[in-house]
Amino acid sequence: MKLGFLTALSMLFLMVATPVSAKVAVGERVPDFSLADSNGKTQTLSQYRGKVVVLEWTNPACPFVGKHYGSGNMQKQQVDATAAGVVWLTINSSATGKQGDIDAAGANAYIAKVGGRQTAYLLDPSGSAGHRYAARTTPHMYIIDAEGILRYMGGIDSIASTDKDDISKATQYVPQALAELKAGQPVSVPTSQPYGCSVKYGS
Repeated sequence: MKLGFLTALSMLFLMVATPVSAKVAVGERVPDFSLADSNGKTQTLSQYRGKVVVLEWTNPACPFVGKHYGSGNMQKQQVDATAAGVVWLTINSSATGKQGDIDAAGANAYIAKVGGRQTAYLLDPSGSAGHRYAARTTPHMYIIDAEGILRYMGGIDSIASTDKDDISKATQYVPQALAELKAGQPVSVPTSQPYGCSVKYGS
């Protein structure tokens, strides 16, 4: 699905994800991964077992990502989540030479520019983690509970647009799900349609 106002933007389009080739499913244990972060440290999902983890697929050149960082919505969610003990891992799966491709220094510069408050920014140029999780869009959000079970996967919110004014009108799925998990309740919306730019895999 393409939006007319994006057709003039080179290499960008709105993509509504489908469950085709999905390799993870809500209610099931998720696979581990090992990626270098923007500070050169190796990060694995398994090292955070016992904590709730949010995975956020990103592309700094994507206008949908820009909507949530430009408004401060993503940073606020990161701050609120990490203050509650949640681990927030931002993952960039853009391949080398593709839109959104960024190295460690570039990632740290971007974090400083937007005031990112994630636990770590992970680099996945091979797309290994992205393909394993069937990440399709930027942003594409996942929540994993303390036992390593996927409890949410989908969009960041309920209104697929690049308009910052829509944020206040939309259901913010990640904080809603985190609050329900903290209260010991089932996640009321465990899946939703992710929206944004397609992840720029190499293959």
